[in-house]
Parts: sequence; C-alpha cells; structure tokens
Amino acid sequence: MKKQPGASGREQPEDTNDRIDQPVNRRFGRRSVMMALGGIAAAAAGAFAFPGLFGFGTARANEIVVYKSPSCDCCGEWAKHLRSNGFDVSVKNMDDTSPVKRQAGIPYDMESCHTAFIDGYAVEGHVPAENIRKILADRPKIKGLAVPGMPASAPGMDSPDHEPYTVYSFDADGTTEVYASY
Repeated sequence: MKKQPGASGREQPEDTNDRIDQPVNRRFGRRSVMMALGGIAAAAAGAFAFPGLFGFGTARANEIVVYKSPSCDCCGEWAKHLRSNGFDVSVKNMDDTSPVKRQAGIPYDMESCHTAFIDGYAVEGHVPAENIRKILADRPKIKGLAVPGMPASAPGMDSPDHEPYTVYSFDADGTTEVYASY
C-alpha cells in the first residue's frame, strides 16, 4: 500500500477514504463484526435475565398498581377483590391522589377514591375485576374505565343492599360511554 503525507504531516494510507465504499466485512474484518454481534447478543440476554438492572421490567397483563389514601378501607377491600380474581396488586399509599388522576387524564366527573393502572389502561374507582379482564382481552381504544363515586354495592364496598351502578369507559379527550351496568 502506497503512503502519502496527510494534513498532519504524517503518512496516511492512500486508500483511507476509499474504505467507506467497501463492504462491512472488508472495512472492519470478520472478527470485529462477530465481536459486535456477540456484544449485542450478550446485552440482550442480560436485559432479559436481569431487567431491573436495565431500568425496565417484564410487565404481565395481570399486574395492577393502585394509588390510594392510606386511611381508605374500601380501597384496600377493592385490592382484595382484585387479588381474589387473579390480579397481582401493588398498593401505593399517598395522602393526595389528585395529581395521579390529573396525569392519567381521569375526567373530573368520573373520579372516585383510588386510581389504578394496568397494561396501559387507567382504572378509576370500584371497577369489577371482570370488566378489567375484558378490556385486557379486547384491547379497546380507550384510556380506561371508571366507576364514579363510591356505590354501595360495587366491589370493595360490598353493601348487602343492592345499589345500581354504572361502569364507564373514557378516552383521551374525556368522552365517556356506558361500559357496563350492575
């Protein structure tokens, strides 16, 4: 290979700029390509085996996070309802859940005592587990479900007297529709 002086005065290989037009295996060599692919495979395996080290977890469709007041007993009862229906429930106690509701886009007239999140959906209030399972299976284009207020016969309230209540779906612009009635 013929050498010529470069801008720094040092001799440079003549074909330095021509190497860009060469195939990858000629520019980098087989060993470099194999080492890079091995590194990518090792990183992917590590992320799968140890997701916590990489800042993300492997979420399952039955994991639900509930934000509630530490003094609200009915919220705890609703969490028990979810657990008894096969959900993995994580409870986050906080004195004021309104920032969570605002961030989730819960319409003001749909608010209740707790807010939960599961697999990309928001769940406000005492929504029955069967309705949550249904949206996870059907994947409707909604932001979430809500049972406004605290109806006495909703899950977690468990009054012996039947008080009719409605589950609403809501979307990103706050539009609500009846999802189910009990």
